[in-house]
Amino acid sequence: MARMAGTAARAETLLGIGVVSTTPVAGGDICTATRLRLTDGRGAIIKTRPHAPEGFFRREAEGLHWLADAQGARVPQVLAVADDCLVLDWIEPGKPTTDLAEKFGRSLAATHRAGADTFGGPRDGFVGLAPLPNRTLPSWPEFFASRRVMPYVRAAVDRGSLTTDEAATIEAAMRRIHDLAGPDEAPSRIHGDLWSGNVVWGADGDVWIIDPAAHGGHRETDLAMLSLFGAPHLQRILDAYDEAAPLADGWHDRLPLHQLHPLLVHSVLFGGTYGARAAAAAKDLLAA
Repeated sequence: MARMAGTAARAETLLGIGVVSTTPVAGGDICTATRLRLTDGRGAIIKTRPHAPEGFFRREAEGLHWLADAQGARVPQVLAVADDCLVLDWIEPGKPTTDLAEKFGRSLAATHRAGADTFGGPRDGFVGLAPLPNRTLPSWPEFFASRRVMPYVRAAVDRGSLTTDEAATIEAAMRRIHDLAGPDEAPSRIHGDLWSGNVVWGADGDVWIIDPAAHGGHRETDLAMLSLFGAPHLQRILDAYDEAAPLADGWHDRLPLHQLHPLLVHSVLFGGTYGARAAAAAKDLLAA
């Protein structure tokens, strides 16, 4: 009760408006999420984490603003941000439907189409609690190998969740990245961590994306992340996306390449079999 009262007081200070009630929100294992009912009738959610890494919440807020500017897939409005918390509009969850899946596929294509100045971004960010290097590079293959794969290979080996032989297999795939990457594409405006838990099927008839690791990247990356852990009506999402913004030949065969990054991040954060899965994906890419 004391924690909830402190959270409400923090939100009131940031928003300049009273909080009528607070309700814990289940789900995330990184931040504590609390639903707020405000005195003006609005709903909000505040995410908090004691001793959060420097810039943790501000990078998320910047990513949400940048994605919102694309006027594609919906993102919640940022109401306030500070070093210790982030306050957003509350999105009432609804039921996934095929119609919403089609709408989401088309709106995600619009987000990607808004583009980015380069591959990467102006500042490093976070994916989960892991640092996310964003220093720009002129081509996606260079960026992917140098910023999205090799840093996590080294970290996973240090953690003991990736063997040296498995690391060598992934390194061999990165040496062939220009052969594996497919046709050149301009930088897309991507979410960067688009697993199904970061997709909210709203009761308002929209699909919302949250918790981004936004940067200029390859649009197949977001589709690969959705495919890796599954999503409701996934095939309808992919079909609608391809109808709105046709994908390059062979895109489906390249999904394992894009999935190397989230698998390696999971191996660094959680251990388990994620490192072995990343190495198996790299082995299949080399064989193909």
